Amino acid sequence: MSDLRQTPLLAEHQALGARMVPFSGWVMPLHYGSQIDEHHAVRRDSGLFDVSHMALVDLRGADARRWLQSLLANDVARIDDPGRALYSCMLDEDGGVIDDLIVYHLGQDHYRLVLNAGNREADLAWMAQQQAGHDVTWQVRDDLALLALQGPQALARLTTLWPELALPGRFRGVSHGERFIARTGYTGEDGSEIAVPAAQAAELWRALLALGVQPCGLGARDTLRLEAGLNLHGHDMDRSTTPLESGLGWTVAWQPETRDFIGRAALVAQREAGVARQRIGVRLQGRGVLREGQPLFVGEQAVGQLTSGGFAPTLGCAIGLARVERGVATQGLEVEIRGRRQAVDVVEIPFVRPTQGSASEQVKPSSKE
Repeated sequence: MSDLRQTPLLAEHQALGARMVPFSGWVMPLHYGSQIDEHHAVRRDSGLFDVSHMALVDLRGADARRWLQSLLANDVARIDDPGRALYSCMLDEDGGVIDDLIVYHLGQDHYRLVLNAGNREADLAWMAQQQAGHDVTWQVRDDLALLALQGPQALARLTTLWPELALPGRFRGVSHGERFIARTGYTGEDGSEIAVPAAQAAELWRALLALGVQPCGLGARDTLRLEAGLNLHGHDMDRSTTPLESGLGWTVAWQPETRDFIGRAALVAQREAGVARQRIGVRLQGRGVLREGQPLFVGEQAVGQLTSGGFAPTLGCAIGLARVERGVATQGLEVEIRGRRQAVDVVEIPFVRPTQGSASEQVKPSSKE
């Protein structure tokens, strides 16, 4: 794995005995011994993730706001108040999802984007292609590390460490010197994502673990986001799907009609013709494992397939996100696992609500993967 990129916390992960795996061009911790224990720690108390593989991009220029209004399906005019954050998809001309991301408004003509690690190069190439004629420049902040502190006790741990900290409201961010603290996450629980200079990352990591926070890897991050019903790019959505087919219609700002964002015409046409596919949540009735790509049937009719699936530690059963034909009857829905049909129930998304006392709402963080 010597050819993979490393986060500033690699030595910390190795010292804790993490199982390291390749992920989106990086070497990342999968777990530190028990993925299930890490999952439960976030649901019940607090967990800490190294998400420094995400791409932070600082954007400036007199045309920054206007350019982002064209680039993104959601409208940055909604976050004119500095400090606010917005979740959006970045689309191609056909309405396909190039990536989903978070954008923060940091000040006049100044925004920060958080891109998925696996889409970093494609995103930047697309942005460069759309940049012509706009007074806008950007800097990829590889000098920063990003940590995600998540769980019902996450903010209490953070204020214990930094008692002077004024916590931002939900889906907001605030700067404290060189630190940027955002009230966002990808677990369904409340918490914070903290950007610090790379040289300070290990000290912050150790300080939070000393307060009893559980280190968590990619495995728990995936089961937590699945229980929360949060999409994963490249699985639940990609350039072959639109936000309207992926349960993300709420992220498209249709008004004002004069805002001609990339992909708008395709989405309008799809909406007027009727969206042919929809996202649903399913739960396996019996024992087994749900996985991406497994087909769904009603009788002998193939009606869709799973886009994500796995075991839900909080629920003790297998769950999945699926894309099916819109309007299909879901009575008698079955999944095919290794050539055998098994019954599934269609259930409400999210599968798991935030822990009592956690103030989180459905958000995508940093994206994202």
